Amino acid sequence: MSSIELSIIVVDDLQFSRIVVKTALKKAGYSGVRMADSATEALTMMQQKPADVVLADWNMPEMDGIELTQHIRQRDEEKGTYTAIILFTANDGVEYLVKAFDHGVDDYLCKPPNPHELAARVNAAARTAALQNDLLETSRQLEKRVQTLKKMALVDELTGAGNQTFLIKNLRSHILEASTRHGGVCLAIIELRELEAITAAHGEFITNEILISQHRRLRRAVRPTDTVARLENNTFGIIMHHTKSKDYKVSAIERILTMVNNRAYKTSAGNITISGCIGVHYYRGDDTMISADEMLMRGNGKLEQARNGDTSKSIAY
Repeated sequence: MSSIELSIIVVDDLQFSRIVVKTALKKAGYSGVRMADSATEALTMMQQKPADVVLADWNMPEMDGIELTQHIRQRDEEKGTYTAIILFTANDGVEYLVKAFDHGVDDYLCKPPNPHELAARVNAAARTAALQNDLLETSRQLEKRVQTLKKMALVDELTGAGNQTFLIKNLRSHILEASTRHGGVCLAIIELRELEAITAAHGEFITNEILISQHRRLRRAVRPTDTVARLENNTFGIIMHHTKSKDYKVSAIERILTMVNNRAYKTSAGNITISGCIGVHYYRGDDTMISADEMLMRGNGKLEQARNGDTSKSIAY
């Protein structure tokens, strides 16, 4: 069997389990398999050479598979990469499956894994990682347009995102296209609630670190073709265009809010947790055409409802 060029790290505190998995992968043609006896060692290995796929045991001393996943996702965010993660566990309850996916795991296998299923799952995970990294590269290419946009005064200097002028300009184009082709345009306005208090407690430098991270997270949370802009000090706007109105999904907005709320922001002052709220206005191309300024005003109105409403929901449509 020909060798498959893929960087894989197998993480398990039990040597026997590591060897079983590595042997199965080698028989399937995977040659680039490294083994780590702890999550800490796996992270050190990734510093030396990135991995395409990480296979880790859920239950390990010191740092378990879920904690390892969080560290890898933080690393991916900082480096602009994506690593596929598969967890092994003896637990087969649905609640474990849900917990794994909620924490960013790509796949989940019960111990002991079937060798053929293991190889198939690794192959699928590798394709997922490759696709995500291709999208990130596309996003990086789009980011290169920032230099041109700066000359046109359409870019927020701190974050590199478009500014409000840039957002309105793009909103006009999307509204016109949606009206002509009966598509749809979603405008989501995201506000970071505690930014003023964080500035008072830690200073503007830390606040700026959070804003830069926030733009990076939002950019990763949406499609490369979607628009992300910074509107005010603690407010960002996202434009999502849909060729068909029925393609609009509320779950996309909920995912963005979860991304803002569920993971602390790494700063020079330590990890800081913040919460957000979102105001959403959706324009359907078969409705009466509105201006970009009117749509922005409606989005801000919804944001005010979200800000003053039930904080457990924090989204107003």
